[in-house]
Amino acid sequence: MFGKIHKGIEMTGRFYREEFRDIRRDSGAILILVGALMIYPIIYSIAYKNEVVRELKTTIVDLDRTTTSHQLIKMLEVAEQIEIDRVANSLDEAKNNFFEGNSGGIVVIPQQFEKDILNGKQSNVSVFADGSYFLIYRQLIAGSVKAVGTFSAGVEIKKLMMEGKTYDQALEMRDPLETDMHFWFNPSSGYGSFVMPGIIIIILQQTLLIGIGMLGGTASEKNRDSFMVPVALKKGGVLPILFGKTLSYLTVYAVNCVITMIWLHSWFNYPNLGSYLSVLMLTIPFLLSVIFMGITLSVLFKRRESSIMFMVFLSPIVVFLSGISWPASSIPTVVYKLAHLFPSTIMIPAYQRVRAMGVGMHEIRHEYFLLLLQMGFYFCTAVVALYFSAKHNTNFSEQASEKAQHSASSNQSKRIPTDLY
Repeated sequence: MFGKIHKGIEMTGRFYREEFRDIRRDSGAILILVGALMIYPIIYSIAYKNEVVRELKTTIVDLDRTTTSHQLIKMLEVAEQIEIDRVANSLDEAKNNFFEGNSGGIVVIPQQFEKDILNGKQSNVSVFADGSYFLIYRQLIAGSVKAVGTFSAGVEIKKLMMEGKTYDQALEMRDPLETDMHFWFNPSSGYGSFVMPGIIIIILQQTLLIGIGMLGGTASEKNRDSFMVPVALKKGGVLPILFGKTLSYLTVYAVNCVITMIWLHSWFNYPNLGSYLSVLMLTIPFLLSVIFMGITLSVLFKRRESSIMFMVFLSPIVVFLSGISWPASSIPTVVYKLAHLFPSTIMIPAYQRVRAMGVGMHEIRHEYFLLLLQMGFYFCTAVVALYFSAKHNTNFSEQASEKAQHSASSNQSKRIPTDLY
């Protein structure tokens, strides 16, 4: 028994060295498994570094041109979301400035603005925002509403004080209910802090799947896996092959995970409330699931380009169904359940809760159990895929050998009359 274990470990080491050698010699695989994984997260993180949209260029149309309207303009300028680019003389001028791309929105102060306020009448301030870009739209609306609301509160408080109320009484009558807002887990409401941890998980998955598929397609093109055939067809012979391949990819992605999950989080100040032990316990079954899935799919690719085309086609689908770009609760139930075929769909919500909310393994036990089930499922599919791939290679080799023997015998029979002659 110990002899078989020793033999299995020795064969695993052999296949580990063979697969790792193939990775090192394949410049395309290195570019995907190492280069792309370094480039994409850094570029995305730099792009989202500002977290929120601030100082959005805005055009003001002041049709009233009074002291009161100038006071409102100053309050708009103080808002962190707004930077007043210019004060236009008409709405048409502001529209032309907007369509030329010089501003992100327009705020219009109507005529008789001061007169209506002094007479106790309601006056409407119009805000025109670019609804095709929701981040710009949200920030311009939020900044305008805050500035106009503060200005309106000041007007109302002054009116109450003119009626004989003290400042505190006027303040209480203006705001009988005080709102105390707290943003949990993402105090700055930053888009980068929300989206990048999930994007990192998807990049880890997709680059790993593409890299394994490329190496599998290359092996099929060059019949590189022919040496595995005798071993794989023996009882339990697939396991050393699978373990050797898996360990080689784990070696590469252990370094990648340290860079993307630890160094990158620290460099860009992404949420990091959970323990590294919880992150490690989540990452191991996730990576194993992806590797086993990649090995299962790799035997289907007869050319290395096929894996790139297939995985690139899947990438937008994976991003959308992960729940990052659109809430999972709003995705049709059947479609979202099918999305659980990808390890990232299970990993992302659990990973974000660990890193952003600081929860422990007990709170994500359901997702962790699903990852373990998925890992076991793809392990079985990888074993079956490698076995049938070896069997196919055996049949192909036997057919090629028979054709070669038949061709040799035919050539020999053709030469006999000539020799006799």
